[in-house]
Amino acid sequence: MTKNKTVVVGMSGGVDSSVAAFLLKEQGYRVIGVTMQIWQKESEEVLEAEGGCCGLSAVEDARRVAAQLDIPYYVMNFREEFQKHVIDYFVKEYRQGRTPNPCIACNRYVKWESLLNKSLALGADYIATGHYAKVCQLENGRYTVCHSESDGKDQTYALYNLTQEQLRHTLFPVGEFDKKEIRKIAEEAGLKVAHKPDSQEICFVPDGDYTAFIERETGKKEVPGNFVDSEGTILGKHRGISHYTVGQRKGLGIAFGEPVFVTEIRPETDEVVLGKSEDVFTGRLVAEHINYMAVDKFEPGQKVMAKIRYSHAGAPATIETVEEDRFSLVFDEPVRAVTPGQAAVLYDGNYVLGGGTIVGR
Repeated sequence: MTKNKTVVVGMSGGVDSSVAAFLLKEQGYRVIGVTMQIWQKESEEVLEAEGGCCGLSAVEDARRVAAQLDIPYYVMNFREEFQKHVIDYFVKEYRQGRTPNPCIACNRYVKWESLLNKSLALGADYIATGHYAKVCQLENGRYTVCHSESDGKDQTYALYNLTQEQLRHTLFPVGEFDKKEIRKIAEEAGLKVAHKPDSQEICFVPDGDYTAFIERETGKKEVPGNFVDSEGTILGKHRGISHYTVGQRKGLGIAFGEPVFVTEIRPETDEVVLGKSEDVFTGRLVAEHINYMAVDKFEPGQKVMAKIRYSHAGAPATIETVEEDRFSLVFDEPVRAVTPGQAAVLYDGNYVLGGGTIVGR
């Protein structure tokens, strides 16, 4: 029964969250639209070229859609939470030679933990977003996220860190459709954002210059260091470790007679290790900070499909070891660019078993 059930929809001003609000209202929910003010100050007139998920242009687009749908609409301030759980984390990870995924942290600690707690306190039953995923309850009673109908837009990877309590109060209405269908629904509903482009960059670094952002946040300039090979032989100078990520080939600022790739970053010595293409491949990874989703524990010897970055198609693997908050995987075949700081998300078929943060090979 949806009647008398209240859902708070996180509205980014984009087509996906706008259609999510529309679909839920059509299904009989009492819908409240909310945009999270999370990084821009109200005084800053910054409009993203492609319509980011949390800037001032997003607020205006979301407000117009809410008015069209005739639903209450509010802007809630979560800047303090976003600074602590996303920006500070992002800066710290890069400074330690890792490559974080800030969207995963934002989903867990801001879009869900902070927004959900506030919504439940206001009497709501659920929160909803425009993510392409589904919430499934399995026979064991646990909740998990399952693949959406849109393989190209599936966002389960970025949602692996949600808790059971968060999933119990979550709706993903667009997960039943592909992107073309969502745009068609928006067109037929007369929503002005029907053809708004998807945002691509990290919302708080719209120009994509992570290093400049980190320098502004910390007030400290990047420290140059040495490019080295795996034996420690100095190959040249680099501009600072936050400029680089494992697997990177372009933009190194150093030329050899053959292509070279970043294979490791050593923050303790400010060294960036370079190697050949085959050096970027590995058959194993170690991950920590486990979040269990479909199961309450992993089993050594368990066969899984593992994704090691958002754009990764996934690769067959076997869980090797499981400790209190740490697991290791062995892949059937070597995979490219296992990157510390990224998530290793484990799947069984179309649903997420759980995952953790990659710490090494």
